[in-house]
Amino acid sequence: MIPPGLLVAAPASGCGKTTVTLGLLAAWRAAGLAVQPFKNGPDYIDPAFHSAAAGRASFNLDSWAMGRERVAGLLGAAEGCDLLLAEASVGLFDGAVTPGEWGRGAGADLAEAFGWPVLLVLDVRGQAQSAAAVTLGFASLRPGLKLAGVLLNRVGSARHEATVRSAVEAAGFRVFGALPRDAAVALPERHLGLVQAEELPERAATLAALGRLVAEHVDLDALRAAAAGACEPKPALPLPPPGARIALARDAAFSFVYPHLLDAWHAAGAALLPFSPLADEAPDDSADACWLPGGYPELHAGRLAAATRWRDGLRAFARTRPVHGECGGYMALGAMLEDADGSRHAMAGLLGLETSFRKRRLHLGYRLAELQVPLPGYAAGTRLRGHEFHYASVLAQPDAPLARIVDADGREVAETGSWRALDGGGRVSGSFFHLVAPAAG
Repeated sequence: MIPPGLLVAAPASGCGKTTVTLGLLAAWRAAGLAVQPFKNGPDYIDPAFHSAAAGRASFNLDSWAMGRERVAGLLGAAEGCDLLLAEASVGLFDGAVTPGEWGRGAGADLAEAFGWPVLLVLDVRGQAQSAAAVTLGFASLRPGLKLAGVLLNRVGSARHEATVRSAVEAAGFRVFGALPRDAAVALPERHLGLVQAEELPERAATLAALGRLVAEHVDLDALRAAAAGACEPKPALPLPPPGARIALARDAAFSFVYPHLLDAWHAAGAALLPFSPLADEAPDDSADACWLPGGYPELHAGRLAAATRWRDGLRAFARTRPVHGECGGYMALGAMLEDADGSRHAMAGLLGLETSFRKRRLHLGYRLAELQVPLPGYAAGTRLRGHEFHYASVLAQPDAPLARIVDADGREVAETGSWRALDGGGRVSGSFFHLVAPAAG
């Protein structure tokens, strides 16, 4: 049985919903409960923190990029748990203008579809009774959505809390707790969001502190009782692996890969063979495909340029077998990467791509790709849904385009990816597009 669930959401980014989610996961785990976390939308970093706090893998759910049946199948990870806890992205109702598979990618889509009440996290700095108006607006905008109540974040004093709490309760909404301003448990950030979980030296201590903070200031029993939406599990939908034995780049420079992809590849019988380019490791020669995920190669460009065993081994592998890179992995397959300081670093040189972070420009949004040539696991003509999120500028992209790619509104984007066939029969491809799932239609 899939247990009842809650969606942690907020009016906007920066209100503290990730901090609240991690605190809830840590507090309930410390109390002996098994809580299955999920993250709405295209995000790699928050789920890694979820996993550390909950002690179990967190999975992404997305109503724009995934079909409803695929999302329902992923909820099977919660089977046998005491509670399901999902975290929204951006604001509760924020998503693409044009619907995707069955929604706009908003957290509200998931909560309404699966009957999860919403815990609305309100950052009440600089306001008092007006928090009640915000709550009333969020509760009334979408009638099919149930608001469990609110959690007040960053309250300045006991008097401030009492003022806000009385106004919200007078408007008819439950206040489950109030968290004081506490910079000691803030999580560090960088340009694509939070610093990765494995990069935080005192991660365990930080999460434990968040758990204690939440346990002290939130009515955990009442919040758990507000959860709803228990249901029977659905079968997980398959995703084709790029090979039977997959050499997977995995380290601080290449860590952005969705857990649901890896789970699906495992379920299909594929073996994953991790290797670290930063440790100057080459892909396993017994593999029949190589996959380089996204990440932060620009932060490690000097080490990658000096990793001759990795570069030579990857080139030898690519002569006879397929190699694919996503975003950061695509940049690493290219000829050159210019970092923020203007230093130019040689990459693998398997594609002609040249990228630069000297003048950063945000590329962000959902993407629908129609493959012009085969991609490992997918035939030419296949339509794939995913997203793009990076700050790199393309200086050169001379190889043939990999796909025709449009944004959520159907507008073509210039970042088509590229590919190149090698003399030994191998094929190298890459794109800034992060794959989520095949399009349903």
